[in-house]
Amino acid sequence: MKTTSKLRQLMASDQMIVAPFVINALHAKIAESVGFDAVYMTGAGTAAEKGFPDVGLLTMSEMVGNAKYIANAIDVPVICDADTGYGNPLNVQRTVREYEAAGVAGIHIEDQVFPKKCGFFDGKQVIPSNEMVQKIHAALDARNDPEFVVIARCDAYAVTGWEDTVRRCREYIDAGADMVFVDGIKSAEDLQAYAKDLPDFPRMYNGDLFSTQEVAELGYKLMICGGTIWLIYQQLKASYEELKTQGKVDTSRYGTRWEVAELLGLQDVYELESKYGVSQATVS
Repeated sequence: MKTTSKLRQLMASDQMIVAPFVINALHAKIAESVGFDAVYMTGAGTAAEKGFPDVGLLTMSEMVGNAKYIANAIDVPVICDADTGYGNPLNVQRTVREYEAAGVAGIHIEDQVFPKKCGFFDGKQVIPSNEMVQKIHAALDARNDPEFVVIARCDAYAVTGWEDTVRRCREYIDAGADMVFVDGIKSAEDLQAYAKDLPDFPRMYNGDLFSTQEVAELGYKLMICGGTIWLIYQQLKASYEELKTQGKVDTSRYGTRWEVAELLGLQDVYELESKYGVSQATVS
């Protein structure tokens, strides 16, 4: 089954989809191995892995390249950050086609001014809602697969207030978006208002302030979470500090080389080597 169809089935079910943040294909394979039904390629994490803050410095091709590796590595749907669509509606059309060709199941595009900033950073600006509506129309027209999911992200809350955010979300759903995503939710009151004021819309939440159970009880359809970047930062920094000060990292911190190799398909490689007679090199 296509991953777009899998994502549509998940969206049609009574259960909330939980998609942990992944930065690369290894993280995606780990998430799949523990049982998640979908993963989310974080734009902030993709930027961080390239050495940049999440302020719109990565290009569309860099993001799509990462998405392709992730989608090729796993069988569950991949949902991706596609920033602002990287320009006007014509750019959005190419963005949709490139992500779709990479094998992902869906993307979100946002109503920020290009170049964007992380939804939780200061200095965000948003485009007029009618311009975002045209981007949504362009995204839907660009799909080759009608099941490819287009999520409209709204960043207006911190810029123009809550009433404008609700108005925009209604316009985006009316334009045909499959789901709305209000970013910058920072409190229980925000989360509840988001559910109360947009009760009939498929809603996406980004954050770790609340458990998946708490968010699901409010009727959300998709939750992206996991704090991959911050977790890796803290754990890796601590191990480097331990190496610097102690001269060695406690091996109890580690998984084994073989656990990782098995996850990445080493046994499959051995079997193919045997099948094609390349497991032992010979000199003639």
